Amino acid sequence: MNKLGNLILLLLVVLFVPVKAQQPYIMIDQFGYRPNDEKIAVLADPVIGFNADDHYIPGETTQVRKLSDNVVVFTGHPESWQNGITQESSGDRGWWFDFSAVSTPGEYYIYDDQNKISSFPFIIADDVYDDLLEAAQKMFYYNRCNYPKKIPWAGHEWTDTASHMGPGQDSEARYVKDKDNPATAKDMHGGWYDAGDYNKYITFAFNPVHVLLTAYEQTPDAFSDNISIPESGNGIPDLLDELKWEVDWIKRMQEEDGGVYIKIGYIDYNVPAPPSADKRPRYYGPVCSSSTITASGIFAHAALVYASFPALAREIPELRNRAVNAWKWYHAGPKNEACDDREIKSGDADMTEAQQEQLALTASVYLYALTKEARYHDYIKKNICLAREFVIPESAVYDPAQGDALLYYTCLPDASDSVKNIIFERRLKDARNLPFYHYVISDDLYRAYMPKKQYHWGSNYARACIGCVNYDMVYFSLDTPRNSFYNQHSINQLHYFHGVNPLNLVYISNVKSLGADNCVMRMWGDWYNGYTPWADNPPPGYVTGGPNLGYDGTNPLLKNKAQPDQKMYLDFNNGLPENSWTITEPAIYYQASYIKLLSKFVSDSD
Repeated sequence: MNKLGNLILLLLVVLFVPVKAQQPYIMIDQFGYRPNDEKIAVLADPVIGFNADDHYIPGETTQVRKLSDNVVVFTGHPESWQNGITQESSGDRGWWFDFSAVSTPGEYYIYDDQNKISSFPFIIADDVYDDLLEAAQKMFYYNRCNYPKKIPWAGHEWTDTASHMGPGQDSEARYVKDKDNPATAKDMHGGWYDAGDYNKYITFAFNPVHVLLTAYEQTPDAFSDNISIPESGNGIPDLLDELKWEVDWIKRMQEEDGGVYIKIGYIDYNVPAPPSADKRPRYYGPVCSSSTITASGIFAHAALVYASFPALAREIPELRNRAVNAWKWYHAGPKNEACDDREIKSGDADMTEAQQEQLALTASVYLYALTKEARYHDYIKKNICLAREFVIPESAVYDPAQGDALLYYTCLPDASDSVKNIIFERRLKDARNLPFYHYVISDDLYRAYMPKKQYHWGSNYARACIGCVNYDMVYFSLDTPRNSFYNQHSINQLHYFHGVNPLNLVYISNVKSLGADNCVMRMWGDWYNGYTPWADNPPPGYVTGGPNLGYDGTNPLLKNKAQPDQKMYLDFNNGLPENSWTITEPAIYYQASYIKLLSKFVSDSD
């Protein structure tokens, strides 16, 4: 629905709905639901936290009303959750209102006739998430480095000229350990800003690139060629056009011998906005084993996906050679765990030798699928138990690309039965033992359980991955008697992102035009932090970090874990000493996993 349509619908609510106010404690998916999906609103009464002085006790009956004429289409009784106890992680007690019986497409709202209050409006439709998926993908366009943001592809509020293309910047960056030597200048333009900063890291690209390639492989029909980026209409899904912008940059980071430089960026924190205003010189770090083996797997995986498109297929020989050369370079030399001394800001892009061996296993899967060479298959067979999920089972929600590669391997026609069994048995064991698989939905007030220890910096990354690994159980038919549970757990994580949470907040930026009445409007980033003109109007479609129990800033609402786990979030974007980046900074890895999850539930993916 377009922006004008939403404004008209909201005007109808104001003029014709007999309410006192929209109630912030009637939580629904603010975008809506597909017709045949379970639909349960959470009605919450805050007990602990910043809103403890607010109270809401629902009436005996709750209604679903049509937005257009306020006609009641369903009436039901809210059911008390856990006999009225207060949930520790949210600080709330609550009720569930099941209105799954409402399946006719249309616009609706939940109405408490006794208290004369309503929920935000929502939609029931097969394509309820389609526009949202496009907005989430568009984030990568806004995060392109060295590329202009122009109308009609960019909203007029977020136009900008190509960033970091001036003297000494990305098209002629110099080596950080030899800054005054013009002979070290290299063209390293392209790629995405990694997060809220303007830097680019090869190792940090591992998960987002692989996860997005996997998302396309699993649900290709979910991704269109018309999300309004400059390449739209070229016959290639826009998601792959975005990935190509990143992959082409990774090519430029590779030397002729196969080695790959680890990162490129600035060397101080005096960052202006918008990105094009940053005229400082840019520097690249050293070639490293971790970045080289990362690139090997990315090149091989991209070649496999490109094969479906004639315009991209011509790149396959080059990608194959680059992947093989990187593999050889990695195995020919020592493994370096300390390439990144962080002179180039900001994140530490190093990986341990054990982590690099795990990346090598991922690369071997895609190299084997691409080349059919026995040496890569032998490597898989020999090293399968080095995979991160075998070493740290919960890594499925932190290193999703590794798990995706293993499951991809099981679908190869000549995969080893013994290796396949090892992979399947690991997943089934995890599904029986890890709480984010086997918990009972009714044990969580907001119906989207996540263990307490995962409310850390970037908790929304873990949440999206929890949704994805649960859907993997369905997609790969790993435990078919429980398919309905895994599917429900997966989509419940989406509902949480979309407002079924203690803050009644959509964790995607500036998507009010798509139906999110209460969404993220302040997030940390060099372009849109609290000291820029974009402080209250960030680009749309970004997934922010999420509640963080480890917050170490000075904001009094959050300091010293002042809130229950799920309320350790604030829509703010202040710098030192409040350190909002530990809570509201977006990142390409959060974004990729959310997109993969969302793509399972759009209209063309079923």
